[in-house]
Formats: sequence, structure tokens, C-alpha cells
Amino acid sequence: MDIATYFTPGREDELRSLYAYPENLSQPWMRVNFVSSIDGCVSVDGVSHGLGTPADKSVFGILRELCDVVVVGAGTARAENYGGVQISDEARARRSAGGLSPVPPILVVSAHASIDPESRLLRDTETPPILVVGSAADTAAISALRSAGAQVEVTDSPNVSSDDIDRALSARKLRRVLCEGGPSLFGQLIEDNAVDELCVTTSPQLVGSKVGRISLSPNAMPTAMRPAHILGDSDGTILTRWVRQQPRR
Repeated sequence: MDIATYFTPGREDELRSLYAYPENLSQPWMRVNFVSSIDGCVSVDGVSHGLGTPADKSVFGILRELCDVVVVGAGTARAENYGGVQISDEARARRSAGGLSPVPPILVVSAHASIDPESRLLRDTETPPILVVGSAADTAAISALRSAGAQVEVTDSPNVSSDDIDRALSARKLRRVLCEGGPSLFGQLIEDNAVDELCVTTSPQLVGSKVGRISLSPNAMPTAMRPAHILGDSDGTILTRWVRQQPRR
């Protein structure tokens, strides 16, 4: 089969099958999704949209359609001007038929509760976001976010750990997790041995600049992964899906 044929009209069901989560999950499955340039840049002028391609956009929509929840760090939510997840009527019907809620919520990790209550995240959404914040977060900020409709979970420590994220997800039975970054949150998840799967789109362009890599952390945590699939589009886009060789639990 030609590598580009997955991204022609009528092949979307095959893509959904390729990106399906494991069945009968009893705990959250942490899937991380990123796009980067050939030379490893994660954004152009501060946002990832400059790296997008039609194939990446198609898979991005499918990943959101398949998940129970989208997880994102506060910095990425601000930089990318996040609003609520947008789901088409057809995708809502497929989600409902599969036992999912019509629209997945967004869970934001923000140690300091540094999200504007007037932002699109709270004003342009059908499903109230979930915020996991540290114990030292400003109480007035927490109150304002709750008044704006957010579900706010306060941890027992000033920082938000991967275990804190896992507990917030487990308490809500949100098991099909899609983490959209950013690099610091991804690096934390790697360091905490909390990543089950990584989907990476390589955009067919060189960017340069001082923009960093897709994961950043103070310490290394080598984690063996195996390729579940490698796809390509006619414009040179490469899409890979990597799964842990050994389960994290």
C-alpha cells in the first residue's frame, strides 16, 4: 500500500483503528502527542500551528475524538490560546456509540493556578475544564476559577506530580488520556515513569531558532519503546506511534 493512502478520503476508520486505545483499561493510559520539525523544533514563533500539515491535523482530530480527556500544561494552554475541545456532530455520534461523553474535558496542570478565568479555556467550551493546582496556589485565584466554572483539584504539595494527575483522572474514571504537552510536562511524565505511549508527527521542514525539544526535564529516565506504526503522507509528513515495551504497572 502506498504510504499516502491513509490520508485520502474514506480511510478515516482505518486511522481510528490504528490509534485505538487498549481495551478494558482499569487505569489511565497516558498517550502523549507532539509535532516537531525535522530538526527537532516544537514550535514556530512560539506556537505549534506553524508545523501543522493536513495529515497531522487529521490525526490530531482523531486523537481528540478517541480520548476521555485532554491533558495540557498551563504554559501551553496560554501560548496556544486553548479553548474547549471542538467535536463535530459525526464524531459526537461515534463517541456516544462507543460509550464516551460527547465532548472530552480539558485537564490543565498549573501549580500556581495561573489561568485567566476570562480565557477561552473557560469561556469557549461546552465542558468545564479540570484544573490540578498546587497547595501554595493563590486562594483568590482558585476561587475565581471555580466561580468561572472550573473543577479545581488542590494537591497536598506546592507542585503537581504525575501521581496527582493520575489520581485526578482515576477519580473521574478518565482512562483514555491524551496529553498535548508542553515539553516540561512531558519531561515530568517521562521522569516519573508515567508515559504509556507517544505519538509524534515529523513536519517536513527545517526551522532553526532556539526553540527546544519536545521533552524537557532535569534528569534522564530512559524508557524503552517499540513502534506500533509508522505512517507517511505524500507531502513528506511522517507520523509515528510508540508504545512502552514494558507496562508501567
